[in-house]
Amino acid sequence: MKTPLVVVTGYLGSGKTTLLRSMLTNTKKKIAIIMNEFGDIGIDGKILKGKNADMVELSGGCVCCSLTGELEYAINEIIGKYKPDYIVVETTGVAEPDAMITNIENIANVELNSIICLVDAYASTKYPNIGHTGIVQIENADVILLNKTDLVSEDEIKEVEKSIRGINQEAEIIRTTHSKIDIEPLMDSHVKKDIDSLDHKHDEMEFIAFVSKNKISKKAFEEFANSIPETIYRAKGFVNLDGISYLFNYAAGKWDLEKFDADKTEIVFIGPNLGKIKKEFSDKLNALNKSGD
Repeated sequence: MKTPLVVVTGYLGSGKTTLLRSMLTNTKKKIAIIMNEFGDIGIDGKILKGKNADMVELSGGCVCCSLTGELEYAINEIIGKYKPDYIVVETTGVAEPDAMITNIENIANVELNSIICLVDAYASTKYPNIGHTGIVQIENADVILLNKTDLVSEDEIKEVEKSIRGINQEAEIIRTTHSKIDIEPLMDSHVKKDIDSLDHKHDEMEFIAFVSKNKISKKAFEEFANSIPETIYRAKGFVNLDGISYLFNYAAGKWDLEKFDADKTEIVFIGPNLGKIKKEFSDKLNALNKSGD
């Protein structure tokens, strides 16, 4: 019997990890999660640990091209060792899922069910020009979760939905806030994929990593977060502020802090052509590093 597999995709900061956290909290199924993160620091894996999930974390590459062989190995190993009810593959926000879909379809032990794509309604309103990667993610989706709809107006939501329909006319669009949805019904429908072309490219992204064991001033960090340049599309990680640890999430100019048990500060900042701002940005990070003294 084949193991059902679901792909969760979506651009940087759209709410994929929040969806997985909700899924693991609310399901009685045994779920194995395979993750791919952009950058050297595996943030999402640490967020999800302790949630009764079996997980193989694929870091440092792209799950849809350079890691397809490793992905197949991970899938077969998980099935043999854990025998999960479902496997969920969360792609990095800069991955295009088409090559990965074809690879999964050729793995004997799994059946590819839904491809769920999260779209950030707020970011789509602020940055309406969808990049190549975002287009491919939407094109291949069976279900599109239009997330963060609480941050935009009804007219703006309709404009985003119109834009999505211009790319994918078949997928079901479901409006969500904070990625809240009963995910299990979406995981059971099998759709055979027909990928016309595997010739794909990525939006060119770079990352800056910040790691510190020092306490950081909460006031200084909040001022820093409010000044993050638009060149940074996405940031995620853990930060120790005045002796209290938080999960830090930043996307499209908005950020929040959630109390979270972590042993040090480590944040990944992602965006295009970060080399141009790296020195200035690193100076700001170093200043944070000394702010709690």
